Amino acid sequence: MRRSIRLPLSLLPAALLLMLSAAALAAGPRHIVVFFGSWSARLDDPAMKAIQGAADWAKQHPDKPLTVIGYASTVGGSQANEDLSKLRAQIVSDTLVADGVPADRIRRRALGAVDYTLDPQETRRVEIALGEE
Repeated sequence: MRRSIRLPLSLLPAALLLMLSAAALAAGPRHIVVFFGSWSARLDDPAMKAIQGAADWAKQHPDKPLTVIGYASTVGGSQANEDLSKLRAQIVSDTLVADGVPADRIRRRALGAVDYTLDPQETRRVEIALGEE
């Protein structure tokens, strides 16, 4: 006897996201995301673990570059958000270097204020693009 699983339509987006995430992981990580608190550039334990994961990847792929991209929310002035996104990217880059990644392999970009799709936390982040410039 064959059974089929029927998901409510409200769960369809979450199921699709889960399948896409699994496919991305199977292909190998491409971006590691470090989140920050509101108006903060402080690294907490999960952020440190994420950066360590990027550093470990970099050590396993010594010929590949890393790009560190800083973001900020739209709350506040544009110059303050630009400065905060630069600071976040700098702190993550400095931590990668402290974890053994040569500074000349790291490219930094600060995008400043960006809008979010689902949650304001999306804007308070740094993405570490592995193997991409």
